[in-house]
Formats: sequence, structure tokens, C-alpha cells
Amino acid sequence: MSQREETKDSSVKDFIELVKRSRRGKLKIYIGMSAGVGKTYRMLQEAHALLKNGIDIQIGYIETHMRAETHALLNGIPLIPRRTTFYKGKELEEMDLQSILNRHPEVVIVDELAHTNIEGSKNAKRWQDVTDILDAGISVITAVNIQHLESLNEEVENITGIAITERIPDKVLEMADEIVNIDLTADELIERLKAGKIYDKAKVERALENFFRNEKILQLRELALKEVAHHLERKIDIEIPKQIKLRPEKFLACISSNHETAKVVIRKTARLASYYRSPWLVLYVQSSNESMDKIKLDKQRHLINNFKLATELGAELLKVKSDNIAQTIMKITEEREITTICIGKPHLNLFQVILRTAIFNQLLTKIATTETDLVILS
Repeated sequence: MSQREETKDSSVKDFIELVKRSRRGKLKIYIGMSAGVGKTYRMLQEAHALLKNGIDIQIGYIETHMRAETHALLNGIPLIPRRTTFYKGKELEEMDLQSILNRHPEVVIVDELAHTNIEGSKNAKRWQDVTDILDAGISVITAVNIQHLESLNEEVENITGIAITERIPDKVLEMADEIVNIDLTADELIERLKAGKIYDKAKVERALENFFRNEKILQLRELALKEVAHHLERKIDIEIPKQIKLRPEKFLACISSNHETAKVVIRKTARLASYYRSPWLVLYVQSSNESMDKIKLDKQRHLINNFKLATELGAELLKVKSDNIAQTIMKITEEREITTICIGKPHLNLFQVILRTAIFNQLLTKIATTETDLVILS
């Protein structure tokens, strides 16, 4: 095959894939740190909202665990009956995949995404049923707990001490158009458990001694929050063209030998960088007045301690010798693609500083011509 024919063939395949994606249903996943956070409740709330807006939505499979608040929300939502099958002498119910495909609603609710189907079903796993439903052009709203994610299997077992047998591959979350984290604090979840809103009251004490312990809930909550954050990052990377993406934040903390101010600037910039999940640098510009033979020993000691603090908090440390402080700051800002410069609050009031302090005035003048932000930390 010639290069031209290969290019043409590739172009056709790309277009077919595009057409398939446009016909495919949308996938929304409610994710939570454990049972009882309210995933099913939220799915049913959304179903009622969609019905009010004229959307053809059906329940393909729901598991309320007979929780009164959740069960009450079933009223008024159309339901596709489950199929009944016999397995090892027992009559069991499964989601009826074929009936969903035949009925072809706009949206279908499918609970318990990590569920393993009964032997003899078309697919071994419910997430595979969901893939079939999406391929048929039906949108799906579903729910899963964080512990069922394949890549987190060992980590969750270490936290909970419980082997997780029903798992979904990470690619299922990657397929999702939207992921919603149903978040509760550990105290709120334990209160729900004690009130009998998760399990029957006879099971509460045992649950509190095992899975529903504060430290375990906190660790699972962190995993859930991180996973949703990662999904959002992936979505941004895939969907937003590079030329219109927001610049990634990058902070520059500018410190001097004034150890109290420097410590504040370092700590507050560390918090900002943590909030934005961004890299950050600490810059100390050593003027000739602050050379090691001129600066007092106690100032040297404090300066070294602040360098150590910055490193411990995750900063990249830069030390530059220069008497043109403003120019050095702007040079580093440009070279390292800094978005935000953080400095300490001057000892004079701001009006006096702008009028009298040459370094600050120069810095303001230079920043005014760029897209860099300046933050004054008190």
C-alpha cells in the first residue's frame, strides 16, 4: 500500500471512529468512598429531574438496600423489569440487558457497576453490559465505590483489611463523560450508620468495629477525591485544545534575609501551590550588602533555616547574586514561566512603598507589561 493510500485509509478510520463516538451514549458515574454516602439516592434524584424535563429515562437496575429515603424515590420512575434466572437451584434476578436495548430509552440508570453477572449471562461483568448500552446510543447513569477500582485494589485492601473481589478496570472511568464524587465527612457517614440509614441496626456495631472506622474512612475519602481530580485533569488534557488552555500555575516566592517575613512568604506560597497542585520556587537575591562577609551570623543562620524550610515544603530553591533585584526577579519569572510572584508585605504602608521604594516600584512597572500576577502576603 502506498503512503497516500495509507493516509487515506487512516483518515477513513478516524472519521468512522468519530461517527461512532457521536452516536454513542454518554456515561455519568457517581463515585463514593463507601456504601451509604448517597450515590443511589443522588441518581434517583437526577432521574426525577430528567423526567420533569421531558427526558425518556428508565431504571435498568437499582439497589436501594431497602433504605427508606432512597426507596421512596423509586415512585414515578419507569422501570424495566429484571430477568429471572435459575442458578445452582436458586431463583436470582439480573438486569435485563436485552430488554434495555429493545426498549431503547434516552437514558438508563444502572446501579452497582462492579457487579459480577450470573454464569451464562451475555457478559461476565455489569460494566461490560454498560458498554453495550452505550454502544447502542443509550446514555447511562451509574454508581460505584472507589474500592472497586482495579488499580487501587491492593491499596484499599491494606486500608480496610477486606479482599475486594468485584472490580472494574480503570478504563471504565476513562470512558466517563462525567464523574461526580458523593462526598461526606467521616463523622457524617458514621452518623448515618448509627441512625440506621445504611445498614439494619443489628449490623451497626460490627460495621463500626470493622469497615466504618474514622481512619479508614478518611483514607478512602482521600482516594475518591484524588481519583475525581485526576479524571478532571485527563478531561481537560483531552478536550481543551493546547492553544486555548489556561496557563498552568507556577508560583515564585521571593524572600530576603528578613527571616520572619521570609518564613511567612514560604509557608503561604506553599499553601497556594498545594491548593493549585502547582510547582513553586523560592528565590533569594543576594545583593552585595548581604554577602556572607557582611551579613550577621544570626541572619545567616535564619536564612539557612528558611532555605531548609522551603526545600522541606517542596520548593525548588534558587539563590542568585545581583544588585538589581527587580530585574533578577523578572528574569527568573520569564525564564521559568512563572504565573504568580509572591512577596512579603513591606514594613512601610503601601502608598509610601510605591512612592519611595525603588525596587518595588521597578517590579510593579515591569509586571504591568506582562500577564504575571503579584501577590503581597501579609
